[in-house]
Amino acid sequence: MVTGVHILLTYACTNECDHCFLHCSPRAHGTFTVNQLQRLFREIDLVGTVTGVYFEGGEPFLYYPLLIEGIRMARAQKLKVGIVSNGFWGNSIEDAELWLKPLAEMGIDDLSISDDEFHSSAEHNPARTAIAAARKLGLPVDGICIEPPNVRSEGEVQKGEPIVAGGVRFRGRAAEKLIEGLPRTPCSAFNACDREELAEPGRVHVDCFGNVMVCQGVSIGNMWTNGLAALMRDYNPDKHPIVGPLLKGGPMELAKAHNVAHDDAYVDECHFCYDVRKKLLDTFPQYLTPELVYGVE
Repeated sequence: MVTGVHILLTYACTNECDHCFLHCSPRAHGTFTVNQLQRLFREIDLVGTVTGVYFEGGEPFLYYPLLIEGIRMARAQKLKVGIVSNGFWGNSIEDAELWLKPLAEMGIDDLSISDDEFHSSAEHNPARTAIAAARKLGLPVDGICIEPPNVRSEGEVQKGEPIVAGGVRFRGRAAEKLIEGLPRTPCSAFNACDREELAEPGRVHVDCFGNVMVCQGVSIGNMWTNGLAALMRDYNPDKHPIVGPLLKGGPMELAKAHNVAHDDAYVDECHFCYDVRKKLLDTFPQYLTPELVYGVE
């Protein structure tokens, strides 16, 4: 049962982070209009089970008036509201408070701000200023910290074999920028997918192109064509050409089902899955979309 809708307000971002699984950047295109948001919230109401939304990107604060209007729409439907930002607007406490006061007045349930070396440096860290301003205003705020991939041994885990730590999911740009030198596991080990709730999604991601995604880049249909409520009602994971094999046997089964050539080993299941999906873009363009998520500009 879907209870959360994550709204990719825009694919544009102030940064071009190596770990971004959406390939967001200052050059990325695709932003909701206010009319599209109105239509989306009508569809959310029709779904009937959604209790909250998250505004994400890209960087949603790049389109601040649209973000504020989207929050108003969500509040009008008594939905919980969360926002994910890199806090680029936190140049000073005073500046950050200007951005945040409307959010405090409307009331939001979560503000997550990326505070790590992918987004900031020791010399310039607007994220921490933004977090401090949010706390000063009484907003519920937390930092998101993802470390660059690092290799360590977990003692008895996997018989002491090295594992990759840091929190990066190796899909999108991370699968192309951050895998060099990392240990790999034979692809036969990746026979399940537990990173997303593919069989019964508790959340979906939606973008301005109409894509309704159960995993970023894996669409179950277009809401501008069929409607979000109808897509969720008619979703049959076993018959989906990407989701079905993943549920049956993970990335290994996905490659086998569509006869996709692949490497012998990968960093993790996301790395393997992303590699196979990218090779299937021309075969399943309606399901593996938007191409932007796969680095196609």
